[in-house]
Amino acid sequence: MNTEHDWTTTPVTADILRGFLELEPTARGLLPHRLPGPARRQIPDEQLAMAEAQPSGVRLAFRTRATVIELDTLPTKRVYRGFPAPADGVYDLLVDGRLAAQATVAGGNVRTITDMVTQASELSEGPAGAARFTGLPARDKDVEIWLPHTEITELIALRTDAPVEPAPDRGRRVWLHHGSSISHGSNAAHPTAIWPALAAAQGGVELVNLGFGGSALLDPFTARAMRDAPADLISLKIGINVVNTDAMRLRAFTPAVHGFLDTIREGHPATPLLVVSPILCPVQEDTPGPLAPDFDGGTLRFKATGDPAERATGRLTLHVIRDELAHIVEQRAADDPNLHYLDGRDLYGERDYAENPLPDEIHPDPEGHRRIADNFARYAFGPGGPFAVAAG
Repeated sequence: MNTEHDWTTTPVTADILRGFLELEPTARGLLPHRLPGPARRQIPDEQLAMAEAQPSGVRLAFRTRATVIELDTLPTKRVYRGFPAPADGVYDLLVDGRLAAQATVAGGNVRTITDMVTQASELSEGPAGAARFTGLPARDKDVEIWLPHTEITELIALRTDAPVEPAPDRGRRVWLHHGSSISHGSNAAHPTAIWPALAAAQGGVELVNLGFGGSALLDPFTARAMRDAPADLISLKIGINVVNTDAMRLRAFTPAVHGFLDTIREGHPATPLLVVSPILCPVQEDTPGPLAPDFDGGTLRFKATGDPAERATGRLTLHVIRDELAHIVEQRAADDPNLHYLDGRDLYGERDYAENPLPDEIHPDPEGHRRIADNFARYAFGPGGPFAVAAG
């Protein structure tokens, strides 16, 4: 902690946090979660347990005249045994909606993944640290601090050189989104550069991001969490994890989608709801999963290992998924005029892949996130879109 300022310490509480579904008190402070306790108790694997606790889209939001801000946190970083440690997660500070500064927190806990298939891991504990921002404008301003989307982040203390008050309600609609690692932010450079954050900024909405790396698997507990969460707009990006985990056959997939939608509609019977199928992913367009890492050439890529001939017996591919989702939405929309469908290839398709390929054959790079965000915002929030502001 720097001692050169007359500090104001503000408790980190729910009234200055956004984008979470539950806050867990800890010995040091608060741990934001993107699934509530009842859902977390049903999580079957470490993959989702880790993903939901990584605060993708979670941010502090307050108003202040402070020129210096320090946020004490205890990060838990994820590394894979045998691979270089990734860079420290980035904290984005926005002033009146614009990115003004960035920081990182060194140290913290380290969770080492010892098996990429089972996600078995070992935890080494480390010290807390501070994300520090200086040189901010000495005027009243709205400040947001977006937490790293790649690190579990325990919030300990907020210090400023001027008082803080919760950001006022600007009347923005709440957009609740669920998806896979692409929605979570894989390969994005920093937390406000993940495609849902970029799209939310263009749409002028408050994002609640339930993008879970490797874990968009139509879990009933996720549907119940979405049913119970406040939302003005809802989107579901479905399919890629179902295929690349080889989790279902077509016979199970179709009723699982219906059940997921039924559950959400219990809590949001008329909320605009957009179902989005997978973006283009050539390795799984016509080849079933499961997906496997491929280290040929010294770079991590992924390949599908299923047999395309087994599509006839119900094995799923992205083409099959898209056709089925389009059919399900068309069928249900006859009685649900607020249900909509978007082919994911309209977000990232053949032209995008030719110009800007997926580096690991599955996840877009930062430019890919921008393309997906621009296309989603144009379709969903643009004139006539399912999330467009109604005239009058």
